Amino acid sequence: MMEYWMYGYGPVHWVWLIVMIAVVIYPVSRILGRIGFSPLWSILMFIPLVNLVALWIVAFADWPGRRQE
Repeated sequence: MMEYWMYGYGPVHWVWLIVMIAVVIYPVSRILGRIGFSPLWSILMFIPLVNLVALWIVAFADWPGRRQE
């Protein structure tokens, strides 16, 4: 009976997961929107190895502030 709480995920776990996803996706999508990328690229932050490739693409892309120079 005492070990029952360890089986599966409860509603609190799912709410916590959604909150943590929102904490990552919102700021990343805002940054991507400001530099001219689609905010949907923020979903790539949750795919291992793809997130590193996406980070490198964003790092070396032409940013709006640098285009004016």
